[in-house]
Amino acid sequence: MVSVSSEIETLVDIVFLVVTGLIAYNGVRYRDAQGNSDLVRLLFGCIAAMFFFLILFRDVLDLFSFM
Repeated sequence: MVSVSSEIETLVDIVFLVVTGLIAYNGVRYRDAQGNSDLVRLLFGCIAAMFFFLILFRDVLDLFSFM
C-alpha cells in the first residue's frame, strides 16, 4: 500500500522537476536580439540544471543516495 506522504513527495518532485527544467532551459537557451547570451541567465540556468538532474537521479529514479 502506498502512503499519502509518498504520493505527495512524488507530486512535489515532479512539480520541482518541471519548474527547474523550465528555468534551466530558458537560462541556457536565452539569446538577446544580437544573438549574445547573458552570463547571469546562463549561470542560473546551469545551477537549475544541476538541481534538476540531482532530484531526477536521486529522488525520482533512485539511482544513488547520500546516506
